[in-house]
Amino acid sequence: MLAVISPAKKLNYDPAPANLPATLPEFQADATRLARTAKQLSVTGLRDLMSISEDLAKLNKERFNAFAPASTSTNAKQAALAFDGDTYQGLQASNFDADDFAYAQDHLRILSGLYGLLKPLDLMQPYRLEMGSRLKTRRGTNLYDYWGPQLGKALDDVSGGAAVVNLASNEYFKAAKSKQMKSPVVTCSFKEEKDGALKMVGFFAKNARGAMARFIIQSRVDQISGLKDFNLNGYAFQPKLSDEAVLTFTRPATT
Repeated sequence: MLAVISPAKKLNYDPAPANLPATLPEFQADATRLARTAKQLSVTGLRDLMSISEDLAKLNKERFNAFAPASTSTNAKQAALAFDGDTYQGLQASNFDADDFAYAQDHLRILSGLYGLLKPLDLMQPYRLEMGSRLKTRRGTNLYDYWGPQLGKALDDVSGGAAVVNLASNEYFKAAKSKQMKSPVVTCSFKEEKDGALKMVGFFAKNARGAMARFIIQSRVDQISGLKDFNLNGYAFQPKLSDEAVLTFTRPATT
């Protein structure tokens, strides 16, 4: 079974543990080409492309200018530790031991607008480039055109026919073109219950997706049925709200 999560806008480039292994991204060459394309944009162009502030556009202009063809321990950090958003607060990769990381390398992938697909220990340079960005390249008018079917094929190769657990946002998992994938795909949905109604709250759902990925890794879950035992942070599986394609977990609203 293979879990798939989204990246995060927030990054943490504090030094990683010195003894932590590192691997290289599968699509580094594609990332380098994208970075070169983004590097050609002005600060204003980056601001408009990603709808970000002037200061963030300047920061990302500097990042693309500094982007190197090769990721090393001096210019990059392991992806699972470099990303620091809500999903990664749930994942808590900094608490993984060596066996957890080894399992995660085989059973967790991170979708990325720049890198396409990352393993948890892949060295990743600082960047911001959302998958939904309309960055024009020779392959098309946006990043979905750029990556084409290769991300879904890569997920199929890693899963080996086992289930792919979608814990990513729609923006990112869309890039996998799941309808063309050979592997069965199951999506986990997390909702808050308040006054008899269920609602997906972005912050909580992102955190729960990361927590589910952590549960899969630390419990060595290898069957879809095992996902139903997830009960972290008060969530419980709801069979009446679930089917073969979507597993729904709910909890009482905290506020």
